[in-house]
Amino acid sequence: MTTVFVSGATGYIAQHIIKLLIAENYKVVGSVRSAAKGDKLKANLKSANFTYEIVPDILTAGAFDEALKAHQEVSVFLHTASPFDFSATDIEKEQLIPAIEGTKNALYAIKKYGPNVTRVVLTSSYAAVGTASLEFDQSTVVTEDTWNDITREEALVNSVSGYRASKTFAERAAWDFVKNEKPNFALTAVNPAFVFGPQAFDSEVTDRLHTSAELVGNLTKLGPHDPVPVFRGGYIDVKDVARTHLLAFEKEETKGKRLFNSAARCDSQDVLDIINDKFPELRGKIPVGNPGAGKAISDSFRKVDYSETTRLLGFKFQPLEVPIVEAVEQMLRVRKERLSL
Repeated sequence: MTTVFVSGATGYIAQHIIKLLIAENYKVVGSVRSAAKGDKLKANLKSANFTYEIVPDILTAGAFDEALKAHQEVSVFLHTASPFDFSATDIEKEQLIPAIEGTKNALYAIKKYGPNVTRVVLTSSYAAVGTASLEFDQSTVVTEDTWNDITREEALVNSVSGYRASKTFAERAAWDFVKNEKPNFALTAVNPAFVFGPQAFDSEVTDRLHTSAELVGNLTKLGPHDPVPVFRGGYIDVKDVARTHLLAFEKEETKGKRLFNSAARCDSQDVLDIINDKFPELRGKIPVGNPGAGKAISDSFRKVDYSETTRLLGFKFQPLEVPIVEAVEQMLRVRKERLSL
């Protein structure tokens, strides 16, 4: 059996990846910050093919060294660990440095202590692809070769800019590493847009979810007359992201590629329309907004061409309705179960 190392194993996307890896008969070693987190994930997975190593801080020099020394059988490394918090106040310390240095620490450890690792997959982001100021410039097209041109100075303006820059700078650092260090492994990047869908396990449904998931969760908590928070951009089903990570290392032709994970564009109104349509128990309890208005907003975005990713992966991404319905079904089910306790 092939053994895959997954950094940041308790993350939203990472847990879906690990579930899929185990279902596909891989062994998985995950890095977690504490034994408590590792034990919880192991209990949820209920599989002898998952084990974990404690990496308390990916910023520490040599953070992944001991974990890789202990698992010479690892031949694939998926680096999903990275900050995703729009509440950061110290952009440099909380977003930029962790993303960049955490990525470099992982790559140096693989080169030095992972002699059998031949494939590395980096979980990057659409934030490393699209430049914010060009999002509505229809004279431009976003492709797998497009880069966010954000500067370090622009990154420090606010936490949203900081996040976008952290993903951009971390991914550039990874490609620079491969170019300059010439390691034995091939690198592939996965660049998802907003990631929607359920948590990998019901026990992961909390009052404050992963940032993308919380965008959906917040809509279900609004009162009928509350203003609708605005979010808009590309979206992707979390299960499609997980599948992309597997194909990213399973396929020979994905070596050295960026895989663009975005099914289409959406607006918060589109999500609200789906919730009101599919969940009659919420009608009248949450806002209606301006039904159907999201399409015009989505159509105003710059064009996106991810045909190369589709060709390489060989499967179609799910439409918006699928991850939204699955996510809300899970939230409502868990809330009902907890109220009955």
